[in-house]
Amino acid sequence: MKPQTIIIAEAGVNHNGRMDIARQLIDAAVAAGVDYVKFQTFKTENIVSRTAQKAAYQAENTGDAEKGQFEMIKRLELDREKHELLIDYCRQKGIRFLSTAFDLDSIDLLEELGIDLYKIPSGEITNLPYLQKIASKGKPVILSTGMANLGEIEAALGVLYTGGIDPAAVTVLHCNTEYPTPLDDVNLRAMNTIAEAFKVPVGYSDHTLGIEVPIAAVARGAVCIEKHFTLDRSMEGPDHRASLEPEELRQMVHSIRNIERALGRGIKQASPSERKNIPIARKSIHLATNLPAGHVLRREDLRMKRPGHGISPMDLDLVLGRRLRRDLETEALLSLNDLA
Repeated sequence: MKPQTIIIAEAGVNHNGRMDIARQLIDAAVAAGVDYVKFQTFKTENIVSRTAQKAAYQAENTGDAEKGQFEMIKRLELDREKHELLIDYCRQKGIRFLSTAFDLDSIDLLEELGIDLYKIPSGEITNLPYLQKIASKGKPVILSTGMANLGEIEAALGVLYTGGIDPAAVTVLHCNTEYPTPLDDVNLRAMNTIAEAFKVPVGYSDHTLGIEVPIAAVARGAVCIEKHFTLDRSMEGPDHRASLEPEELRQMVHSIRNIERALGRGIKQASPSERKNIPIARKSIHLATNLPAGHVLRREDLRMKRPGHGISPMDLDLVLGRRLRRDLETEALLSLNDLA
């Protein structure tokens, strides 16, 4: 069986700036059985200008196209103290904490907080100083590739490798950054293209509605799945509408774990559960009519019927032309002991 897929429940900014909601999101992630619950770490002043407009999906989901990105995300910012409280709460609940840094200061903050790996978001894949900073930390990296082509992925990996990151410690996630992603734009086969091109473990960061696509990604070899979730899709905020609710998250995890079990080892043979069906479902060589001892068997004397614990029809040539040792009746199951 393949190693267990790492499942990251992306709380992101769906806490709406409230610690009580953030804790409830952690509780929901624990109940769903994911491996990591992930937030976002940023200083608003470092990542967006005061004149930056919202993305179309952000304007639609917040119902306010007039106010820009700065005001929207400033209220979603988590300071150091809140990070410490959330990390401690995750520790109490037995789930691993993860956060995506969106600026250089935030990378340092996460390093000081003892994060065990770095998740690079799609928007930073062409940010050279950011990639160099991540590489300098020397920890495992998960790289999202939304909006990127193979050349941009190659360049980003080159920066990480040159900076000292072990290629074996990098996982590359196929991703589409539209919220929600239309199914026609998912292009899940690109995940396997990435794996073939760069010889890296691959996964999938999903922004579609529903749970079908991440489950399909696991069936296609994903070793990591990232999926946004919320307490309630009707909540106010930019990402809630493209997120799973807690029960859907639980169903996704359950389905992925089932798919992992179903993938097996890749060896084609009768499974333990079906071996008992071999004599029931397969056929053996039987007689078509009553035949006396000494009769030389011809093709018309024989029928292939169930049960299948006699001579296999694949051994028909070993039977034709042989003499019977004894009288046999119609539908008798032929055995090698019956043949001279």
